[in-house]
Amino acid sequence: MNLKFIAAGVLALVTVGANAQNLNGAGATFPYPIYSKWFNEYKQQNSSVQINYQPIGSGGGIRQVTEGTVDFGASDVTMTNEQLAAAKVKVIALPTVLGAVVPVYNIPGVSKELNFSGDVIADIYLGKISTWNDPRIAKDNPGVNLPNNAILPVYRSEGSGTTFIFTDFLSKVNADFKSKVGAGAAVKWPTGIGQKGNEGVAGMVRQSPNSFGYVELIYAEQNKMSFGTVKNASGKFVKASTDGVTAAAAAAAKAMPADYRISITNAAGPESYPISSFTWLLIPTHASDASKTKALVGFMNWMLDHGQSEAASLSYAPLPKQVQDMVRKSVASIK
Repeated sequence: MNLKFIAAGVLALVTVGANAQNLNGAGATFPYPIYSKWFNEYKQQNSSVQINYQPIGSGGGIRQVTEGTVDFGASDVTMTNEQLAAAKVKVIALPTVLGAVVPVYNIPGVSKELNFSGDVIADIYLGKISTWNDPRIAKDNPGVNLPNNAILPVYRSEGSGTTFIFTDFLSKVNADFKSKVGAGAAVKWPTGIGQKGNEGVAGMVRQSPNSFGYVELIYAEQNKMSFGTVKNASGKFVKASTDGVTAAAAAAAKAMPADYRISITNAAGPESYPISSFTWLLIPTHASDASKTKALVGFMNWMLDHGQSEAASLSYAPLPKQVQDMVRKSVASIK
């Protein structure tokens, strides 16, 4: 037996272990499916980096990264000036992909794809529209035999970027919703039942007859749920798709601010899907551990070079080229 060979092998294993880098992150459930895919693939190609991620909601992601309890956060809602100023750890929010929030429903006996205007969706959550055969729902869905059953609205119970995207859209199209509920990651809903995470809302709607909710597109598709088209700013009912999200982001790409804080809900254009949004990774700009910063920068560059091409496979839209170029420059500035 070659003892020198064995010793060399042991030394190599010790060296790999010593150089291995664990990164812990937490935050949004909206991008969790694509992040899971990316983190797994990056590990396979870079065995020295292990990225662990907890999908606890955008609110939790912002809180944990700004308190310094995780190496990075993730959010579908941009941080406020107050949050940025109060952060114990200064972070930069970098967009990664775009996605869509869709209205999902479970109406026994109704299999047809339904149309929803933002005004109607808002009034369902305000309690003004309480049955499925309400004349305003029926008007947008001629020929559909809607039942006289009470609607059960379902919403996110925790601080959620998906909720922010959804309420941001509803606040733009319904003045009463804006004044009584408003846009926010955590709002006071006038009616309905709360569930944790996109998966929680999806699960509740699937098991509850006559329910109505909102989830990220991939959760609706993976759970084979019925989801409706939504009327956009051009007055056209549009079904969520990567093309519709890309159309919504087109104008934003040309006017993207340096801090990437932008809303693209209710975007102009006949093909734009109106409940679309960027999602962001929250990365410390001057981490105490330089090796973790280096690992995060490596992942971000891989995400731009390789990950973007995989977005559409999970119903996300890749960043527009102009935005990718901006993010690349921002990543290079992280120390």
